[in-house]
Amino acid sequence: MEGPPIWQRLLGALAYLLPLSDALRFGQSLFDMFPLLRWVALPALPLVVLEQAIPFGGLVLLLFLLVVRNPKVPYPIRFNVLQAILIDIVLVLLTLAFDTVLAPLGAGFAIRTLSNTIFLGTLLLVLFSVVQSLRGKEADIPTVSEAVRMQLF
Repeated sequence: MEGPPIWQRLLGALAYLLPLSDALRFGQSLFDMFPLLRWVALPALPLVVLEQAIPFGGLVLLLFLLVVRNPKVPYPIRFNVLQAILIDIVLVLLTLAFDTVLAPLGAGFAIRTLSNTIFLGTLLLVLFSVVQSLRGKEADIPTVSEAVRMQLF
């Protein structure tokens, strides 16, 4: 078997629960239309509770300091955790944009469509990244992966 050991692959895949947990709020209208889709949210629910217990992005900061900046942690885990953190930062910025700019406009068709698109895009990105991590490969996401590699080297 080539590539990192299975435990590194599993921990790398687990990191992508972070952006999935923040993307759940964008999928609310999809969850209402397709109740079976709620099963997608199930693995991320413990992380949602943990994020609410640690305020102000403390979990992201802890992961960054304890995992990404720790040279003793194997590279595949550091790569996946940092990539998940960068995706999560984009989602947090989108959440702020929705809450401050788009929320006053109401929940019209265009807002729901944009929200659903963000959720589905994040879901596909997370699924791709998890599969690649389990295969022992780096999930090559344009711009994001380049930024991760620059930070780790």
